Amino acid sequence: MEEQKKQVREEDLNNVLEILENFGKSETSRLKLEVSLEQNQGIAKRQYHLGRCDVGSPWAKGTCI
Repeated sequence: MEEQKKQVREEDLNNVLEILENFGKSETSRLKLEVSLEQNQGIAKRQYHLGRCDVGSPWAKGTCI
């Protein structure tokens, strides 16, 4: 297990801060980061989300009252 632990590098922290800063400037409302040791470094994917978790609920339909 100790062998799998990786020290956090300052460059990695700066990359995460850049991601967060760019996200804050965008019109995107959700961000999910998944860290993977199996994915090549520097690769990012954007995935479409079908909507909010309350889709179909009385709150989303406007029938809660």
